[in-house]
Amino acid sequence: MAVIGKELLEILEDPQTLKCIAATDRDGIPHISYKGTLHVEEDVIVFYDILQSSQINKNLVHAIWFEKKVAISILSKDRQSFHIVGVPFKCVTAGAYFEKTYERLRAEKGDVDLNAIWYIRPEQVRENTFSVRKAEEEQNYPVLKHIDRMIKPEFLEQ
Repeated sequence: MAVIGKELLEILEDPQTLKCIAATDRDGIPHISYKGTLHVEEDVIVFYDILQSSQINKNLVHAIWFEKKVAISILSKDRQSFHIVGVPFKCVTAGAYFEKTYERLRAEKGDVDLNAIWYIRPEQVRENTFSVRKAEEEQNYPVLKHIDRMIKPEFLEQ
């Protein structure tokens, strides 16, 4: 299981952070949905699905049945980007915790339903901010450049 660092935890707690999850249906067609309720509890990604008929819920059911991975993309207000790959491993749709969460969501958000509480175990966490990825690419693949960036200027003058 991948560890979600302190910096990413703080970004996930910020209400201005954009958080989306992608999962494929049984035909392999991806569906992406923004989830403001996505957060972390004890190193596990959790989100509250508040629409009874959501496509992402159907795709997560498929993922949990057939051990498929999902992708989560995070974009902070200052444009830091993270990519998380995980596996859904638990879905809660009833019980005392579900009822307590449902009541709290209605108090916070008004007239909403709670379809399911999804738990996703992160397997990979990667920062995808352009400056970070560019530095990684230059360090790991120094010759992976356009040819015009590799040719010395004196050769161009001939």
